[in-house]
This record gives sequence, C-alpha cells and structure tokens, in this order.
Amino acid sequence: MKNLLFTFMLVLGTAIVSNAQQVGLSFSYFVPRNGYFSTPISPFSIRGLGVNLGRYFALQTGASLYRMAGLNIIGLPYQTKDPLLGPNFTLLVPAELVFQLKGKMIQFDIKGGGFFFYGFAQKLDYGNFDRAIRQYQNWDVANSNLSFQNNPGFGTHFGAELTLYLTNQFGISLEANYLMGSSRIPITGNYIGGNMAGPLQTMQVNYKDAKVDFTGFEFSIGLIFSGNSGSGKKPTARRRRR
Repeated sequence: MKNLLFTFMLVLGTAIVSNAQQVGLSFSYFVPRNGYFSTPISPFSIRGLGVNLGRYFALQTGASLYRMAGLNIIGLPYQTKDPLLGPNFTLLVPAELVFQLKGKMIQFDIKGGGFFFYGFAQKLDYGNFDRAIRQYQNWDVANSNLSFQNNPGFGTHFGAELTLYLTNQFGISLEANYLMGSSRIPITGNYIGGNMAGPLQTMQVNYKDAKVDFTGFEFSIGLIFSGNSGSGKKPTARRRRR
C-alpha cells in the first residue's frame, strides 16, 4: 500500500508540475458525521487537477491523504454518536464534474461526482465500543474482543467553490463539499459483560453488514498564486497544497 501511494503521488506531482498554471496554499478540514475533526497530511494533498470541457464545464480529480481522528461504524445492532473506528490514515481520490461561472475577478464553481477512499493502519476504538455495548445490553460492565476486515470504499459528493481574485496573480478561495460514502468492515469476535449483581455473559459477534460511515463536510480556505497574465481567468489545473 505504501508503494502504491508513493507511486500515485509521484505521478500526480509530475503531471501538475508539467501542466499547472497556478499554485496554491490552503487549509482544509473534514468534519465527519458522528466522528472527530480531521485534517489532511501536508503536503500529501493535491486537488483541482483536470481539463476544461468548453467554457462552462471541467473534469477534475486529485488526491488527499487524511489523518482521520475517528470515524463511526454503521450497520450494527446498536447506534452511537461516538466514533467506533480509531485514528487511521485515509487516502481520498475524487472525480468530479465542475460547472464554472467565470467573471473578470471572480469565479464560482459547482461540483459533483464520486470518490474512492481507502483507510489503512486502522484500529477499533474499544473504549467507545464497550460503552455502546453497555448501553445496548443495559449492563454495568463490558469488555470486547473484536477483529475486522478492511475494504476500500466509494461514495458521492457535491459542493461549491468561490474564488475572488484581488489582482491578476493573487486570489482567495473558499470551498465546501459534502461527502456521502461507506466501506464494508465486517466485524467478528465476542464481548463479555453483565451487571454487578449477576454473572458475566459471553456474547458472540458477527456484524457482517458493518460499514465505515464516511459522511461529512470537507471545507477549505486557500490562497491562489497565478502565473496567468489575463484578467482573472482561472485555469482548471491547479496545484493546491493542504
């Protein structure tokens, strides 16, 4: 996985250095549903690489390597608002169709498409798992011993980006996206628990329908530096470090 990630980033970086007419620096964040606030790992985030399809449309892609603080797991017999998947690294690769409205010193983009993601170095958050089991079983104590199978995930997203050019070579970008995705994560094992007044019980676990919930808001604010000498026209290809 490490070799694949390195190769992918190298190919993207080579393509961008060869073709990009803009560079940018931005701060971006991901706020998952029932998860913890997460940020990309700089400089492993390259977004906005693509081609124009006429005046109003473009295709864009890129990649971001996130350090996820915590994501939720759905498809269980019980629900919780606490993340059940602990810290991990997640590679996010979007593919989107962009509708572009360009003015002299302003541009507004509406985006939508799909994305691929893959988490690695994943661990279950046993503290939150045990708490959820205690509430589900109405027990005083619970201790889980679980294992899982990791799988790639897919989803859809939509969003918008507003770029304001203060000069022909300098602009400010505001972007927000809503992502809706999931990946299969079958969980097996057991948990032991019970009430203080009674004997302990051992329950077998087979959560074959469990899924990582990759739903939430991704937003960023950035600075764009353009070598373009025109009046605010923004090329599609952009290198954006996050």
